[in-house]
Amino acid sequence: MPRSVRPRCWWKRPAKLPATDTTSLRSAAVRAFRAAVRRADPGLALTDCLRRTGLPRPNGDGKTIVVALGKAAPAMIRALHGQITGPRVMLCVTHRENQEPVAGAEVFRAGHPVPDEIGHHAARRLREILAETTERDVVLALISGGGSALLPAPPDGVTLDDKQALNRLLLQSGLDINAVNAVRQHVSVLKGGGLLRHAAPAPVTAYILSDVIGDDLRAIASGPTVAPIASRAEIRDLLDRKGIADALPDSIRRHLRQPEAATPLPKASNHLIGGNRESLASAAAALAAFGEVRVIDEPLVGDVGEAAETVAETLSRAAQEEGPKALIWGGETTVRVRGSGIGGRNQELALRLAALMEDTPLARPWLFLSAGTDGRDGPTEAAGACVDAGTLPRIRAAGAAPETFLARNDSNSALTLSGDLLVTGATGTNVADVQILLLG
Repeated sequence: MPRSVRPRCWWKRPAKLPATDTTSLRSAAVRAFRAAVRRADPGLALTDCLRRTGLPRPNGDGKTIVVALGKAAPAMIRALHGQITGPRVMLCVTHRENQEPVAGAEVFRAGHPVPDEIGHHAARRLREILAETTERDVVLALISGGGSALLPAPPDGVTLDDKQALNRLLLQSGLDINAVNAVRQHVSVLKGGGLLRHAAPAPVTAYILSDVIGDDLRAIASGPTVAPIASRAEIRDLLDRKGIADALPDSIRRHLRQPEAATPLPKASNHLIGGNRESLASAAAALAAFGEVRVIDEPLVGDVGEAAETVAETLSRAAQEEGPKALIWGGETTVRVRGSGIGGRNQELALRLAALMEDTPLARPWLFLSAGTDGRDGPTEAAGACVDAGTLPRIRAAGAAPETFLARNDSNSALTLSGDLLVTGATGTNVADVQILLLG
């Protein structure tokens, strides 16, 4: 198994701050999270799929073109490398924190979540490679989460600066990931099936590791090998309703008013090789000896405040029953940014839950872990956080007010004071978020 998918989770409790007796709960939750990440090993998932489907081969003197895109790109391309025979061209585009070696491939380590010039250059290089394809070639697309930001390919008249402004606007809008990617698809020549148009006449086979709850292939990396989620007219209406349209760069507003391509989208063979659901099952298996273990069918999505209330209500109900319990969710919440603080959706969810539970204290110990399987929560080094009933008292003991941190979306600073950040480093995979609630 690649080193990158063995997360070395740690947290550091500041000295002289009050603690709660949740050490064993914290250790159990972290072990379960590590199991969830291991199940999302992209190399193993791809190898298992190829064992069942076989690997497409070029015709005659054709070549194999491998395009690996996303946070799991290095691991996926390594798993495929030894199975390719004959002439090949391999391009790997991943995020800059992922420093895994990728032999035999041209590698770009680009910016995420805001696209940068490196990703822009990678998109131009990909278009150059695909411009030379013939019907004898095969294109293998290895797609994982993060690809939307990593490969910015703005249409004519739209600059990288415009794309960056759009991305920041979308990330702060509170829109869910499907809506965000629906907009991105129409401001790119590679997303929303654009890769298929550039690859023609070569056939495309895609192997996709899902970071999207529900596994909608159109939303994963903004769907480079599938049709768009929505029409441009629907996107314009969405942006108007959300009050975002007037804040868009002028070039993007002009582009969204242009007609869509009239030619049919070339077909592709798309294979889903893994996702959040399988990782949740592995987390549950790791907690089998804990007591009652249940994976919640309804994911934690949408507004982070509402998600925190859902977890708080679930915890209060579970506390009325006897025996230890482990409840597991998958999800990807959204944060409407109103302040200038630093954080991420998992840290904000954890801190909000701790604040809610302070108003309804329980007689039993509890712990809540929320973290991204990619090891990165927002523009921070943390994957997420583990909070308990002592989180807010620890923040106050450090001389700060939790309410102030929440008001300015500064969950990272608050959880640094309480010693509740969960840090793993880049994991080399991405299947959305995992939430684990343990009741002693």
